[in-house]
Amino acid sequence: MSASPDFVEFVQELFAPLGAVGIRRMFGGAGIYSRGVMFGLIADDTIYLKADSDTKAAFEARGCGPFVYDAKGKPIRMSYWQMPAELIDDADEALAWAKTALAVARASKAALPPSSRRITLGASRRR
Repeated sequence: MSASPDFVEFVQELFAPLGAVGIRRMFGGAGIYSRGVMFGLIADDTIYLKADSDTKAAFEARGCGPFVYDAKGKPIRMSYWQMPAELIDDADEALAWAKTALAVARASKAALPPSSRRITLGASRRR
């Protein structure tokens, strides 16, 4: 997995209209963030966008697959799907897909329960 500096810069420019887009290196690739929410990743200079059960059909319809990595000989499939390659040349369409991925990522983050530390602290205050 890799993310070349030139490709990282290209992705930042492509998604800049989302506002506050940051890219953080991780495991040889990079995560794509907007205001602290990861909505995409870069692996081998390929963009993957966050998807859910509703939006993955659009990726499948375009012949795109999920990001899969190997962990101790076992393939792990993630909820990030390869952005259709033709969108690289269509900034408006790429941005529309990124907005959808960001909405999915925000909804996914909001659905997570608070950390156990927060629950414990909150419970002790209620007594």
